[in-house]
Amino acid sequence: MLDTGRTARRLESYVSGAWRAGQGEAKPLAHAATGEVHALISSDGLDFAGALDWGRRTGGTALRRHTLHERALMLKAIGQALMAGKDEFYAESLATGATPRDAWPDIDGGIGTMLTFASKARRELPNAHVLPEGPVEMLSRDGSFVGQHILTPLEGVAVHINAFNFPVWGMLEKIAPALIAGVPCVVKPASQTAYLTELVVRRILEMQILPEGALQLICGGVGDLLDHVTGQDAVTFTGSAQTGQKLRTHPAVVQNSVRFTMEADSLNAAILGPDAGPGTPEFDLFVKEVAREMTAKAGQKCTAIRRVLVPAAHEGAVIDALRATLDRTAVGLPDDAQTRMGALVSLGEREGVRARIREIAAEAEIVCGTPDEVRLSSGDAARGAFLNPVLLRCADPFTARAPHEIEAFGPVATVMAYDGVEEAVALAKLGKGSLVSSVFTNDTGVAAEMVRGVAAFHGRIMLGNRDSAKSSTGHGAPLAPLVHGGPGRAGGGEEMGGMRGVKHFMMRSAIQGTPRLLAAVTGEWVPGAPAQQDIHPFRKSLADLRIGDQIVTDRREITEADVEHFAHFTGDTFYAHMDREAARANPFFEDRVAHGYLIASFAAGLFVMPEPGPVLANYGVDHLRFLAPVYFGDSLQVRLTCKQITPRDGTVYGEVRWDCCVTNQNQEVVAQYDVLTMVAKTWPLTE
Repeated sequence: MLDTGRTARRLESYVSGAWRAGQGEAKPLAHAATGEVHALISSDGLDFAGALDWGRRTGGTALRRHTLHERALMLKAIGQALMAGKDEFYAESLATGATPRDAWPDIDGGIGTMLTFASKARRELPNAHVLPEGPVEMLSRDGSFVGQHILTPLEGVAVHINAFNFPVWGMLEKIAPALIAGVPCVVKPASQTAYLTELVVRRILEMQILPEGALQLICGGVGDLLDHVTGQDAVTFTGSAQTGQKLRTHPAVVQNSVRFTMEADSLNAAILGPDAGPGTPEFDLFVKEVAREMTAKAGQKCTAIRRVLVPAAHEGAVIDALRATLDRTAVGLPDDAQTRMGALVSLGEREGVRARIREIAAEAEIVCGTPDEVRLSSGDAARGAFLNPVLLRCADPFTARAPHEIEAFGPVATVMAYDGVEEAVALAKLGKGSLVSSVFTNDTGVAAEMVRGVAAFHGRIMLGNRDSAKSSTGHGAPLAPLVHGGPGRAGGGEEMGGMRGVKHFMMRSAIQGTPRLLAAVTGEWVPGAPAQQDIHPFRKSLADLRIGDQIVTDRREITEADVEHFAHFTGDTFYAHMDREAARANPFFEDRVAHGYLIASFAAGLFVMPEPGPVLANYGVDHLRFLAPVYFGDSLQVRLTCKQITPRDGTVYGEVRWDCCVTNQNQEVVAQYDVLTMVAKTWPLTE
């Protein structure tokens, strides 16, 4: 069982290059399950303006010296080290009231999110300082004036103000995209669980992987921090909608047009499809998911299910099944092996949840649980912030207000009945914007109608059925590749979403000029930019290869025999290649045409080198388009140009993207695409 005899430690903030304790009397932070003082916190007297300046001048300058890949590799190393030492984080997490099982999404999930960002950045972004975005736009007929969008790091600080319920994940999922973007971070965790965030930050800074100033921590209040933000800074907030609105309208945030991203608690819904009655796998999955979301982290999740929308015909069955499951939930000390739900984060939060239950109960009836009576398998209800799950039923959900507007941030949900998909959609919308809703159905028509109906009001929609029962991550799990956020009450913000999240901390600029100057800015060859032709570029290793290295090949005539052979060899005997009359009846063709993939194959035959050399492998083709038909007698030529070079750390190769343009004898472009190859850094390869 938990050891309550430890000495409370005084938390420190890491600002302006040093760990610093706040001045004056510190506020005690209680252990959620025992009530013992676990830590002391204060940020009084800290120089917040100086911290922001330190981050901008020292951290930002140092981060921007590194490429996107180099910054991602820093996070990979940090994530791997954190994962190796995660046991102490789990031990500290017990004080938050979370069981080890409930701490897994916070600790392993947070570290895993950081590692996912690091991996995706190296796979999907160039190893560069500037991130080109989208195609080059031709702004003049002769191609001498072109434009393209680029992304560069903001030259400010990302201030991350986080909620108490995910002290690890909440920090790591925010700093990962910001640091990859090249923006230093100031993390301000919620005071109640700041001791866990502080421990993780200490371990990160001890690694000395990040440059000085890249990561700072404030334990305690933010004081006048936001008074000093500028138009180059970004502020992200996770927490209550009320607090978020106050921060969003802070005078400095408004006056300086500071980027502000808000992710607020929302009244998320789980919807049981009309086809998913008792006895179906979807019914059982629905009940299991609602019960899990009510009890995981004692219901203290911004994505937890608050509204349970069910067909009127199945309302009683759903309530009976949930009551049976919730009544079996053992509530107790988080380190007790018998415990299935730990404590709320504090006694104050418990009283707040009870008050919200009373407000909801004015328009609904409690059908499971007694808010003011706590039944425990271990622990002391007078000292620990324990609360048994509470399920309510709203008999008239379309006229009731409280179930759609008041959130009890704990193990609480309200069942509401609907008649028909249209009513289910209308009820879901009454939440006025949510982070997530889930739909449990095995009917494709129901799934499509539900999603079309509720998508505009939700940042994420999970579809649950028998086929994904074993693989689904569930209703309440935000995932690094997918956006996390939602409209309206949910804050109107967006986090994660893979590399979309990185771009939130970068400035998008439209660059206009000649192809030569644009290529110099982006580090990518642009049609019309200078190219050099000496030896075949496939004979060059990365040590010698340069952007703009080019070969223009000899020509090859396309014959009827070529097309006939390709058709019979591959089995592609589509009529446009084989039947003259049918081809001429096609509005796109004048006669039989060559296969598109025959053109790509012949193009490769024109530019490849048969002997072993620095090009180790071809691993793909991007953006392949066939732009004009190729007829018998046409003569094809290829212009192949080195477009982008992406070195890879820790390997013997890098990735090279080649612009491949195939033209006919009239200089018409018949095919255009990018060829992707792995090229040795040096040649011959060394051991």
